[in-house]
This record gives sequence, structure tokens and C-alpha cells, in this order.
Amino acid sequence: MDSYMPVKVISGRDCVLKKGSCIKNYGKKCLIVTGKHSAEKSGALFDVKKLLESNCIEYSIFDKIEPNPETLTCKEAGETVREYGADFIFGVGGGSVLDAAKAVAIFAGENIGYHADIYNRMVPAVHLPVILLGTTAGTGSEVTGVSVLTNSDTGIKKSISGPDCYADVSFCDYKYTMTASVATRITTALDAFCHAGEAFVASSSNDLSETYSLKALTLLKDFILSDKLYGELSENESESLYRASLYAGLAINIAGTCFPHTVGYYLTENHGVPHGKACAVLFPALFQMAKKYCPEKVEAILSCMNTDYEALISSVKKLSLIDVKVTENEVDEISLRWKNGVKNFDRTPGGFSYEEASIALKELIC
Repeated sequence: MDSYMPVKVISGRDCVLKKGSCIKNYGKKCLIVTGKHSAEKSGALFDVKKLLESNCIEYSIFDKIEPNPETLTCKEAGETVREYGADFIFGVGGGSVLDAAKAVAIFAGENIGYHADIYNRMVPAVHLPVILLGTTAGTGSEVTGVSVLTNSDTGIKKSISGPDCYADVSFCDYKYTMTASVATRITTALDAFCHAGEAFVASSSNDLSETYSLKALTLLKDFILSDKLYGELSENESESLYRASLYAGLAINIAGTCFPHTVGYYLTENHGVPHGKACAVLFPALFQMAKKYCPEKVEAILSCMNTDYEALISSVKKLSLIDVKVTENEVDEISLRWKNGVKNFDRTPGGFSYEEASIALKELIC
């Protein structure tokens, strides 16, 4: 039952202002890494500034992080850290921002010359301390040692991972997720669902990761199996959804994900499909494989979600509906990038090949 998750998690309503004094341990100057909208709209950025000011910590703001953060942007932020002389980084925003903040810490610590060399760094790399505050309920980046980045040269999404990709502290307060749009709420909930489901059926799962997965899926059942995500959520519902994303993050931190995450990257890169939907449209194919190779795990998922196979698949398909059409030749060409094997494919029940990835994509979008 191996596990490693060295992040100090501070949770609860208003935890940033009530329990945030520990940031004094990380220095006197901070670079806030964020995007253009969600951090400010949710009130998270205001609270972080207030926290820093009340602890006499000087700060500057880098607000150029885009969805599916690019390596060049993260490198630019790392250079900003060094120029400013920041002692630590505070990532404030959705999953893309949290992932980017981890990469920025590495760029700042290692002074990597070529942006894509972050994929080839010595692990663990020298990096600055990182504090995180999430504003969406989906990626679980607050508790994982993973950062998903888009290579600015190729446009291909690829993750980095290791001890240098963990935050030092993560503040986890559901209230900042309550201003997210319906579209964001749906795709992030699907991301959390796929994290929990993929980690549970993965061949790399263990008792602890499966416990986290089932906890997440239990919390998610009312959101995935109804129209609840389309309406306004109560505080209790928002808290449950956010907790589910954290439990799902804890699950993939141990077990990883399966082929929907890897293949789904293509739909995001080339066709603009939001990440959660890009994974979820492939989940039925994964569930079909799990039904064949680990049927007891499928039954466990259905039991904890109090549903049946057809109802779950129908609900996932409804929430993840996409409108993408491409040629079979494009899919064949794209699938070749996975020809040499992918760890997510190896973790898939029964194994998975690039030929099977091509077939799965053609069934969806050709």
C-alpha cells in the first residue's frame, strides 16, 4: 500500500485568512502566478493579497497563465521570479494555473535554458517553494506530484512528475469554486470523475488509492447521474464536489490514470475540447475493457454510485457530448505518436495499444 504525498493541506471555509500564517516560513517576497479571470472573479486573489500584506510579505503578480499552460509561458514566469528576487511562488487559479506554478518553481530554481528541457530535467530538480490555492473542483493538482504542460514548440500536452512537482502547502476552500461557470463546472467534475474511475480500474491501484477513488465516486454520484451540474449549487454541494476532486487527486497520485487521459490530450490540443470532456468521451471505452478484465471493480464502482452500467454510461455520454469530425487518415497519423508505448496504456485493464487508440478515436470522431 505504497503512498507519497508530502503536501501540507490546509482546508475549510476561509482557511486562507484563518490559517494562512504558515506562509511566513517561506520568505519575504512572493510571485503570485495566476490567469486572467478566475482568481479575481472568485475572490481568491483578493484573499491571497490580503494574507500576504497582513504577514508583511512583498509580492508581484504574473497573470499570463493560459488554459493548458505552455512551457514558454512558465519559463517566462520563472525568469520573472529570478528578476524580482521572489523567495516562493503562490499559484492561484484553476488546474492549469496550479500545474503552471509547479513548473514555474522549477524554471526559477534550475534556470533551464530551453523551455522544453523541463521534460528532460534531472529529477528532482532544484525548485522554489510553492503554495497553491485552487478555484475549480477537478484536477486535484493541489495534492499531486504532477504538472501537465503544453510544449510550445509542438503544441503537444505532456506531463512532468516527481518530488519536485509537489506543492509545499495547498489551501483548499470550496468557496472559490462557486463562481465557476456551468461549462467549467461540468468539465472539471468530469475530470474528477475520470481521475477516480481510471485510478480505480488501473492495474497500478492499491488498497489506499481504491479507497480514495470510491470516496470520490460516492461524492460525485449525484452530480454525474443527474442534471445538478447545470443548476446553481448550494454551499454543501460545492463543498462535496471540491472534496471529490481532492480525493480523486489523491487516487491518481498513487495509481495514475489510464488511456483516456493520454488520448484525450489530442482532442484538447487539436480540437479545443475541454480536458474533462476529452477524457470522459473515452471513459465508456475504458469501462467496457474494465468490464472484461476486472469486472469486480466495475461492480464496485456501480455499487458505490448506486446505479447500473447503462445508466452510468448514458449520464457520462450526456455530460461529455462533443461535436468533432476528422478524417480517418488524421487519426491514423496522430495515433503513431503513441506507437512506442505510454505508461497510461500499460496501466489500462488488459493493456492498450496505439492501434486500439486509433480505433477508439475513429468510433468517436470519424
